[in-house]
Amino acid sequence: MIKHLISACFFLLLFTLLDVAGVFSATGRIYGKIYTEDGDVYEGRITWDKNEGIWEDILDCTKSYRTPHYEGYEKEESIEIFGLRISWSKSGEYLRSSMGIKFGHIQSIRPRSKHRATIYLKSGDRVKVKGYGTDIGSSVRRIVVEDQDYGKVRLEWSDLDKVIFETEPEGLPKDNKIRLFGKLVTRDGDEFLGFITWDHDEIFSTDILDGEEDGRDWEIPFKNIEKIKRRSRNSATVFLKNGEEIDLSGTNDVNSSNRGILVKDFNFGRVEVEWGDFGEVKFLKSGEKYLKSYDEYDGGKPLYGTVYTEDGDFYTGFITWDDDEKYTWEMLDGDYNDLEVMVEFGQIKSIKKRSFWGAEIILKNGNTFVLENSNDVTDENKGIYIITDGKEYRIDWEDFERVEFKEK
Repeated sequence: MIKHLISACFFLLLFTLLDVAGVFSATGRIYGKIYTEDGDVYEGRITWDKNEGIWEDILDCTKSYRTPHYEGYEKEESIEIFGLRISWSKSGEYLRSSMGIKFGHIQSIRPRSKHRATIYLKSGDRVKVKGYGTDIGSSVRRIVVEDQDYGKVRLEWSDLDKVIFETEPEGLPKDNKIRLFGKLVTRDGDEFLGFITWDHDEIFSTDILDGEEDGRDWEIPFKNIEKIKRRSRNSATVFLKNGEEIDLSGTNDVNSSNRGILVKDFNFGRVEVEWGDFGEVKFLKSGEKYLKSYDEYDGGKPLYGTVYTEDGDFYTGFITWDDDEKYTWEMLDGDYNDLEVMVEFGQIKSIKKRSFWGAEIILKNGNTFVLENSNDVTDENKGIYIITDGKEYRIDWEDFERVEFKEK
């Protein structure tokens, strides 16, 4: 009897420890220290610009970079003397392009001005960026840090001196915010499974869906919602977990003013679905198994692989794609069935040209799809550069056949 009791206690303790470890490792929340211009320091889980809350979420901005392959770009230079700003254009080899990066790759963010910042990566690299949308600069809607001493601290861009990201320490209270996760089906029948961002805004189970029905205002926590189905251009049916159905309209959460529904699908990347393409979304509880800890991101590595030409030549070496993307953390853009897709190069096994207007993407997990209508995957590509044996080769889209990425 005593033997069985000891055994039972052992397994109970083991399962308890595993359960605690599982809860801890599954939070996936952005965590770090925020240093303000006033010298204050706040530490805790961070929600960035209202719609990024886990390491897998993507920070969107514009990067500045130099290239020896492009001439004639007019770069604006400026100085300020006695409060007077003087600016002029200067020809050079600077370019700007949109970029996205998962928060898990970032070591720190340091504002440089009202609209600019430097992003320092775990790899040791750094990228100078400018605001694009609301993730960088004074247009950031708010940055909230859940400090154990101060509670929720809401900060503006102008408050920031620097943000240092860190691994979430053990012993924190359990997070009551669950990242929205579910299956979205478009009106054309395409299905996407992943983390959901609703209206470029709501990301947690505690966030609110707003709408009106028969003159009554509704504010429904997403944790109470089982499914949302598009009814028309101006309305949606909300299926609650208690079995009720409510037809809502009157706000951009449930009509064509919706700014877009993002799905972070591991078989595609980040997919953006506009209201006109949206069919329905069913929220699921299985998202925790896809959460990743900060330590699982490496900060990116140089792109490396073999590029094949239409003439049968091939070159193996370090790759710069579209004279722009050089690292595994960077994103390949394109349209899939008229939906905007952004997929991390680190997920890609190979890219094969299908035509002047598109390419076949094969991911490391085996999923295959075609992207179109972006300079990344069309004849507007600015060139694929390969450095091998100290020499650099350029492959234009018309000569390009495929690329196979490899580990270096």
